[in-house]
This record gives sequence, structure tokens and C-alpha cells, in this order.
Amino acid sequence: MTPGRAVALLALALSGGAAPVVAQQGALFDARVQAVSVAGRVDVKVDREKLRAFLKVTGFDVALDSIALSAKNAPAMLGRKAEDFGFQWREAADEVFASDKMQGMALDILEQALSADLLDHATTFYVTPLGLKLVTLENEAHMTESTPEGEAAEEALISQLRADNPERLAVLERLNSAVDASESSVRAVQEIQLRFLLAADAAGVMRLKLGEEGLRELLRGGEAALAESLEKSALQSAAWTYRSLTDEELLTYAEALEDPKMQRVYELMNAIQWEVMANRFEALAVRMGTLEPVTDL
Repeated sequence: MTPGRAVALLALALSGGAAPVVAQQGALFDARVQAVSVAGRVDVKVDREKLRAFLKVTGFDVALDSIALSAKNAPAMLGRKAEDFGFQWREAADEVFASDKMQGMALDILEQALSADLLDHATTFYVTPLGLKLVTLENEAHMTESTPEGEAAEEALISQLRADNPERLAVLERLNSAVDASESSVRAVQEIQLRFLLAADAAGVMRLKLGEEGLRELLRGGEAALAESLEKSALQSAAWTYRSLTDEELLTYAEALEDPKMQRVYELMNAIQWEVMANRFEALAVRMGTLEPVTDL
């Protein structure tokens, strides 16, 4: 399970409804720093080509590339539409979310924080027949955009599992818990939203009439609803993505993810993925400022 289910979670958060709670002023978490502290700075860096291979064998490269799909939600977060930013919008978004930039950021952090021992542990699992099958399924899921029809099918599958195979549903819940053991997804989505809004304000794309503290207060009320929505989305996505796996294969996967070493790998990859998203959305806000005059919200 590649970390975070970033596109689905961010798209859900940007689509409306649950307002995020944010960290205290001056305490925006920098996942680049968090990522290094998770595993500790390594004394001997892993060769960069081995790190590139790690991205591919775990499917983390595709997970990072899929962040670009969430760019379409950026205008909506500002109460706008992509068309409002003219014909250059698509070109600007493609440049900001270029694969080489996002993967390069990930490699820079991995080079500082991923030990050879952790790399070998994760790689050993993902080159097994089950690991290869999982990455194929996850890569396809990451690059599939959400649709109402797809969401309806996922909901129907969850209902079926509750009625016919609650044990499988419990294993799927274990999978999601193992991938985000520190429950960082809610906070990460909150931080990405806040950093994007502040960057958009600084770039002149919008004016925060409430000021930063007012915005924080406005956003503070919906953490519980956001957490519930993200949990529901993650469970539905997992059930659909892994629907072709046997119950035994799912259990094997859950046990692999719950291994302490794999937990450290995923905590690191989660931190990296969230930081790449936040960084790129900040960069997108700057570019949006060059495409469209200021509009009051």
C-alpha cells in the first residue's frame, strides 16, 4: 500500500464540507525535517540509483506522480474554476507538478534519512510475487481519477463486505491503520490546505480578509468530520483496490505492514509525500499569481 492515498484524500478535503483544523501559529510542520527525524540521519548514504530502484519497486514513484492529479482541485479551494486562469493553467500545473521535480525532492530526503537496512527490508517484501502484485494494483489505483460511478461501486463493495465477510473488512482496516500508524493524514491535509491558502494570499491570487488568525479560527471546526471522511474514503479505496486478492493475501500484507521496520519505512514515505504535496501546492499558488489578477474572496 503506497502511503497516504494522497490524491483521494486531498481531493476529498478540497471538495468542500469539512473544514480543516490547523497547527498553532509558527508551528507548521516541515515534513522534510520530520522525515529525517523518523529514521535518523544515516551515516552512510544509500546510492541514489538504489533509491530510484526503491521508488519503482515500492510503487512510490507512481504515488508521487499521482499528486499531479490533485492540481485540478486547486482553483476550487479558492472559489474559482481552472478556466478562470486561462489557457496557461494546464501548462503551469504540469510544470509545477513535473515528475522529475517531485521524485527529485523525494530522493533528496531519502538520501538523508533512509538506511540501507530499511531499504533492504522493504525491497525484499515488494519483490515477492505478492509484493509485485500489490504494486501493480496500487499503481493502477493511484492513476485512476475518482468518479461518482466509481465511488458508488466502492460503497456497494463495503456494504457487501459488512454483510458477507466482516473479517476481510477488519483486515482492510488493519492495512489502513498500519500505513498511517501515526494518524498523520488529517494533520497533513490540514497543513497542505493552510500552506496553499497562505501562499495564494502572498502571491496576490486572493486576499484573506480575515487575516491568518481569523482563517485559523474559521478552519478549526471541522477536524472530526474531516477525519471521518478520510477514514471512510481510505477504507473504500482499499477494499476496491485489493478486491482481487484472497483473504489470505490480504492478511499476509497486513502482517508485513505491521512489522516495525516497515512501519518506519512508511512513516518516512508518508512524511515525504505530504511535504512534496505541500511544497508543490505552494509553488502552484505562486504560478497562479502570474496567470490571473487579484480577486477578493
